[in-house]
This record gives sequence, C-alpha cells and structure tokens, in this order.
Amino acid sequence: MTSRASARTGTGRALLGGVAALGLSIGMIMISEGPARAATWPTASGSQAVSATVPVSGTKDYGMKRLYGTGDLGSDSQDEDQGPVLELAPGAVVKNVIIGSPAADGIHCLGSCTLQNVWWEDVGEDAATFLGSSPSNVYTVSGGGAKEASDKVLQFNGAGTLNVSGFAVQNFGTFVRSCGNCRTQYKRTINLSSVEATYKGSRLVGINTNYGDSATLRGITVVGDTSKKIVPCQKYIGNSTGSEPTTNGSGPDGTYCKYASSDITYK
Repeated sequence: MTSRASARTGTGRALLGGVAALGLSIGMIMISEGPARAATWPTASGSQAVSATVPVSGTKDYGMKRLYGTGDLGSDSQDEDQGPVLELAPGAVVKNVIIGSPAADGIHCLGSCTLQNVWWEDVGEDAATFLGSSPSNVYTVSGGGAKEASDKVLQFNGAGTLNVSGFAVQNFGTFVRSCGNCRTQYKRTINLSSVEATYKGSRLVGINTNYGDSATLRGITVVGDTSKKIVPCQKYIGNSTGSEPTTNGSGPDGTYCKYASSDITYK
C-alpha cells in the first residue's frame, strides 16, 4: 500500500487520481522511497461533542470534522448495548469524518450503507456495526482506518455482503467479525481488499462456517508482524444462544476462507 509519487511531475498527480478511483483515501497514501510503513491518520478540521446518537439519511459529508461522545455516549468501554455516535438509515452514505474518543459504539448501519473515508482514532465497543435482515444488503467501507480496538473493529450482525477496501487498521483484536452468537443468525459474505493491518492484532476476519459465511481476502498488507501471529481467517461454529462460539480451524480452504498466500504481503 506504499505509493511512490513525485510532486514534481505529472506522474504523481496521475497516481493520486488512480488511487482515488480505487476508493483509497488520501490519508493512506505513502509518499516514501523507503520501506513500507503504516498509514498516517488525517488531521481533524474541527471537533464536535455528541451527547445523543445522530441519525443520518441520504448523504452526509462532515469535511473531516471529529465527532466524539459525551454524556450517555461518553464511554470508551467494551460494555454491550452502548449507543452509536451515528446511526445510518438504509441507503445512507457518510463521508470524511473522524470518530474521536470517547467513541461509544461508533457507527450503526440499519441496512445497506456506505462509509467513505471514515477514521476511528480510538475504537470504543466497536467501530461500526452492520445490521439489517435482508440478504441483499450491501455494506461498503471505502478508505479510512481504525486503531486501538481491544476487541472487534467491524461487527457484522446483519445479513448480506460487507465490502471493505483501502482501509488501515492498527492495534486490534479482530478486524471483521461475523457475529458468533447473535439471537438471529444469517449467512454473511465478507470481501477485504487493499487492507493494511499493523501489528498488534489477533485476527483479520472471523466467520461462522455452520451458517455458510465466507471471507475473501485480496491485496492484504501486514506491517510489523514479523512472526506472522495475526490469523488471516478464523473459522467458528456460531450459535444463536449467546454462548461463546467454538473455533473450527483457520486458513484458506476455497469455500469459507478464500485467499492464497500471495494475497497477503508481510512488511
């Protein structure tokens, strides 16, 4: 994910345009001639305290403003059932926003949604949770990044497909998790491409084989994990009882975990 560009030539401008076309955010572009390094985080244009969940419908561009929780949303704990800072109606699009600290439960999508160039500086319970019961739901995370997540980053509780591209994640438990013990379970499809994961981390993705989940990984860069401790794809036996799910192996199998060793680069 390291780009070599020159501000002195048209080549640099063409490269930036190509990156934008791929859905990568400017904050992830590395102007460097040396070894790959972790993506840098953007600077906020301003900050706004949020004391109650903000509903979003249509398209909302925050212009790189930082939103942070206060009052009932002023927690960075892992307590379940915290409210989100933003709640997106089906079809909503949120662009260019930084979720600061406290972050509560980040962003909730009630159906198909798009998160474009969204950054979480210090993940609370989860960065984003994807809800909705229709198998036709499509959740898109394009660009952006998240760090300091002691547990999960992207929590997939609903049905449908989650596409994540051009995203940077640092210091996390599990990057994307298909809910292992939700009361109502679904088949979920997860596609990761052009993702940069910086150690420390435990798992890139966790899926439930017994519900027919699948995860496809392409163009993954892992930074700083010299011992290859991060599990690219962890399989589980999920349940709907609330019990802790059991593991069911890991690694590529062509059916549930779809990737090859060439899809993951270690830097």
